[in-house]
Amino acid sequence: MPTTTLRELSGLDQTPASLADSTLLLVDYQNTYTRGVMELEGWEPALDAAADLLERARAAGATVIHIAHDGGEGSAYDIREEIGEIHPKVAPIDGEQVVVKTAPNSFVGTDLGERVDAAGNTNVIVIGFMTHMCVTFTSEGAFLRGNAPTVVAEACATRPLQTAVASVSAEQLHHSALATIGDIYGVVVPTAADLT
Repeated sequence: MPTTTLRELSGLDQTPASLADSTLLLVDYQNTYTRGVMELEGWEPALDAAADLLERARAAGATVIHIAHDGGEGSAYDIREEIGEIHPKVAPIDGEQVVVKTAPNSFVGTDLGERVDAAGNTNVIVIGFMTHMCVTFTSEGAFLRGNAPTVVAEACATRPLQTAVASVSAEQLHHSALATIGDIYGVVVPTAADLT
């Protein structure tokens, strides 16, 4: 049986962000996650949902910030190579900002916070790869600095993991990460259609 969330206990707003008064953060939609050792389960529908949401955000005049993880030369996250590039379906257009990070929390060691502040929006919409890692910790980072994150579940994906005690499917990990975010860090909505 579901329990009361920490958000509810804390009296935090449960209203999803609207595109017109939010900054859209697209986290790590890199080719890294579409093939090879880091290929995510469900990346294709998640990427399609992200592309649709990006198109809607652009039409609404929302500030859009793309984020890419750089793991260094020769890594699966090498932004200097095709493998580390942002996927063409959600690639930045002229005037859209790109932040390069080296930690799961996109605010750590970057100027993302200053860019979000400059956009003038408290609300941030966070979507990306991987749900349990950079989406979760970027949402946490946004929450801790006073922003109000909304995460769109269908635009995120992850991969299965083996723990010391059990195998965790990608679906389980995805839903667990969304539960963690929704418990305190932000509002989670199933689809982009849930945003106005």
